Amino acid sequence: MAPSTTKQWTVEGKNGFDSLKWDEKAPVPTLGAKDVLVKFHAASLNFRDLAIPKGKYPFPIKEGVVPGSDGAGVVEAVGANVTRFKVGDKVATLFNQGHLAGSLNPAVLSTGLGGSMDGTLREYGTFDEQGLVNMPKNLNFFEASTLPCAALTAWNALYGLKPLQPGQTVLTQGTGGVSIFALQFAKAAGARVIATTSSSEKADLLRKLGADHVINYKENPNWGEQAQSLSPGGLGVEHVVEVGGPTTLKESLKAIKIDGVISIIGFIGGFSKDQPSFLDCLNNICTVRGLLVGSRQQFEDMNAAIEVNDIHPIVDEKIFTLPELKDAYQYMFDQKHFGKMAIKIAE
Repeated sequence: MAPSTTKQWTVEGKNGFDSLKWDEKAPVPTLGAKDVLVKFHAASLNFRDLAIPKGKYPFPIKEGVVPGSDGAGVVEAVGANVTRFKVGDKVATLFNQGHLAGSLNPAVLSTGLGGSMDGTLREYGTFDEQGLVNMPKNLNFFEASTLPCAALTAWNALYGLKPLQPGQTVLTQGTGGVSIFALQFAKAAGARVIATTSSSEKADLLRKLGADHVINYKENPNWGEQAQSLSPGGLGVEHVVEVGGPTTLKESLKAIKIDGVISIIGFIGGFSKDQPSFLDCLNNICTVRGLLVGSRQQFEDMNAAIEVNDIHPIVDEKIFTLPELKDAYQYMFDQKHFGKMAIKIAE
């Protein structure tokens, strides 16, 4: 019998992590004819999750929303007209529930989990069957919970506009979730990877994951030119997975190859008045694109690649439980993690 209540977090206000409120007996949403009830086993955190309770997220937020876009679990019950899943299936959530294929539109942008729709940081959640995908068979729940945002964003960056080709070069920044996934996907595709980081310890880890070159951006603030020089023929890199935003874009433009693609997916470096203009895209003859995660079709393509290449997401060794969510937020905010931050919800 399906449960009637669930333990969950909600975001009440924009006063920082104290805006996170715990509820031990929230009602489980009613199961519609095309809905699927998921018992979550794990969730994972993104930079976006930290920005929302601090009032720094630029997209729509529902008051009292259940946070978290990323989760993995087991189908507990299905509506009468559900055809895509059955009880017992292992599934992961789609970030934008309405983004099934093709381009984004305003309606799709209003379907983001943990923002305008209730998310994954709860024991049980009800979702339209179109907003879920089957987990890759080679992953556990912690690993699968990291896929909906960071992994799919990295996949879109490399394959959403000009698909990455074997022998090309990708520049990644840091050791956050998107950057690590981009490194793993690029190596699986037979590409070179130049990675930046600020610590020798993380540089060693990046090399173990397959990075061909690692640049310490604190030791060399002019890392864009160094990245260009490390590319074949010194011509520049075909793809930059840009996570820093205004503070790093200037260097990314130095590194990019003619007709290359810079995919802007974040702003973890903060904001800066001193940043490149649109004309710099012309001067460097490149494409600079913003993207927001990806579609279900891309998710399913990515999962197929994860299975056939036996790719395993990098999950931080410290795992928090659902009641410890505030501590997990702070741990991530303090940048103590490597790879993805996972939350244990059920056994």
